[in-house]
Amino acid sequence: MQLPSSVNCSLQSFHTGLLGRCYRSTCPSRFRMALANHVNLRLSNVSSYATELLEIRAEDPKLHVLVIPGNPGIVSFYTDFVESLYELLRGTASITAIGHISHTRKNWERGRLFSLQEQIDHKLDFIKHELENIQVPILLVGHSIGSYISIEIFRRFPEKVMYCVGLYPFLVLNQNSHWQSMIGKIASSRIVSVALSSIVAVFGLLPRWSSKFIVTKCIGKSWCSTAIEAACDHMLQYHVMRNVLYMAMTEFEKYIRASFFNLGLRHPLYQLSEKPDWAFMREKQNNLAFLFGIDDHWGPLSMFEEISKQVPEVGLSIEREGHTHAFCCTEAGSLWVSQYVVSLIKNQKWSPIK
Repeated sequence: MQLPSSVNCSLQSFHTGLLGRCYRSTCPSRFRMALANHVNLRLSNVSSYATELLEIRAEDPKLHVLVIPGNPGIVSFYTDFVESLYELLRGTASITAIGHISHTRKNWERGRLFSLQEQIDHKLDFIKHELENIQVPILLVGHSIGSYISIEIFRRFPEKVMYCVGLYPFLVLNQNSHWQSMIGKIASSRIVSVALSSIVAVFGLLPRWSSKFIVTKCIGKSWCSTAIEAACDHMLQYHVMRNVLYMAMTEFEKYIRASFFNLGLRHPLYQLSEKPDWAFMREKQNNLAFLFGIDDHWGPLSMFEEISKQVPEVGLSIEREGHTHAFCCTEAGSLWVSQYVVSLIKNQKWSPIK
């Protein structure tokens, strides 16, 4: 696909070897070993809902990075990514990854289902109550649908948020994706969602070695051990899968109005009912950046092109190293994307590191 030459793609020229040398030179092994003592997974009460937070707190932070996950919103998937970010920022920033409500092993909310809008409101309340008194700027890093959530947060708190980064962003429905069409059908059917969630829950009752084998073979052939453990701990729960599918249904409703033909024998025709807020993005184009993948149906290159036309000065980059939409599930993907984010930060006037 021919991409517009006017697009600001200064970060497309990343080279893995160079970045790897930078990572090793700035993060000695003794620092990485000591890092384990700083990572904290804690449970917090946000809007009266039990919420998992993955945190690394700097002693004297100049910046607070808030990571908004995709769907599923399981913070343990982002452990390697958060650690790499902290290391590369050399301890100058505190980092928090916030999980979605009821996307965790314990069924704290007793089976209640939460929509995309409720998850957005949950993140807004977190900033209001937990980050209200911090004296440093906030940098939002959203992944997939978390990119959409991050933009909504930015819109609500423009005085607190300094910058917003969307990683493999899911901003509009991809009408050419059969995979999204299938997910839409599954998520919109309560019967199918319940059946699928029940099957997944059965896998969660199996011995640990067996569930790890199934997860590895079915979805995590290239995943690191941290991601496999996270999937076994959280994804293989009935209430989690139901919430993942329900949130997906409301994500699609945010973007589309679906019409089904021939009793479902044909793919649904989707008509976009909501587009990105181009006016806001143009207003904040110097404070926004997006990273797209080469073959990512959630964030296709057609969306890259559309953003470049609508918001010509926004920071746009394409990852060409072969990582997937689920970058956080591999160590290499977490490292590469964290290097991308840190490079963005370094190029800002307000950057705590140069």
